[in-house]
Amino acid sequence: MDTCFLTGGTGFVGANLARLLIDKGFHVRALARRGSNRKNLEGLSLEIVEGDLSDEAALKVGCAGSRYVFHCAADYRLWVKHPEAMYESNVKGTVRVIESAARAGCEKIVHCSSVAAVKPRRDHRPADETSEYASEAEIVSHYKKSKYLAEKEALKLAQKGAPVVVVNPAAPIGAYDIKPTPTGKIVVDFLNGRIPSYIETGLNIVFARDAALGHLLAAEKGRVGERYILGGENITFKAMLEILADLSGVSAPRFKTPYSIAYAFAALDSARARLTGKEPLAPLDAVKMAKHYMWFDSSKAEKEWGYHPVSAREALKNAVNWFVENGYVSKKAEERMKVCLS
Repeated sequence: MDTCFLTGGTGFVGANLARLLIDKGFHVRALARRGSNRKNLEGLSLEIVEGDLSDEAALKVGCAGSRYVFHCAADYRLWVKHPEAMYESNVKGTVRVIESAARAGCEKIVHCSSVAAVKPRRDHRPADETSEYASEAEIVSHYKKSKYLAEKEALKLAQKGAPVVVVNPAAPIGAYDIKPTPTGKIVVDFLNGRIPSYIETGLNIVFARDAALGHLLAAEKGRVGERYILGGENITFKAMLEILADLSGVSAPRFKTPYSIAYAFAALDSARARLTGKEPLAPLDAVKMAKHYMWFDSSKAEKEWGYHPVSAREALKNAVNWFVENGYVSKKAEERMKVCLS
């Protein structure tokens, strides 16, 4: 039985990947911080390696004898009071994982980057892997900058001989989003009636299970030193809310907030957050990103690997059911939704 070492298994995409690898017959070692929430790994037949991305001894144990290493751990937040910790985890942590895996002689190292590291087009056409930022100065948000820099380091190590393949998942949606992630939070807020209006933008929704499968395909078929977008369906934010309305019975907002008003509110809200230390309702970086449609093209993975993602509707349906079943939706809202969910 081949062994795989997985970082980020307690998180969203990582939890889906852990289940997929076990189903495919791999022995999984999952890195987990001491005292971390391990709910996403409960009941799974896998080996826990205690430690974090700064623990080189734990990384050595995890990588030893592993055929594949999947680096999915990341600090994913659109607002952060102290960004230094995010760069330490996302950039330096990535280097430690790859160097440890390379020293251990692992066959393939799959680095989970993000479409945050791919420059979106300004004409609303989907961007592909050739769309690159000229420098980090162009990038909005510490999260996106950290993922961009981490990917650059991963590809540098690939040039030096590390068997690294980079994958760039779009906005994942589905089960095991326990935090939830920023995209998952949109779903939860909608179901609880907390999205009174929408902003004109676009995003690419990928079913988390498809993103997980893309990681395994990258290990099996990916070319070293290449990056592959793992996307799903490109839709507008308004269309996403309309799908959620159809699935849940919750009314979609009719009012479109002008970008200038959204920006002004987010600027004030983020200023308040810096003073109080409490996360803003509308992070300014999120509004800045919404100015450009985050649409992406997965045809490279489709042509080279046979990657075929499901529709946004199917992904959103899975997410709605999971959030309801796991207590993220108020009882009052759930009662209104029962007819639709049945």
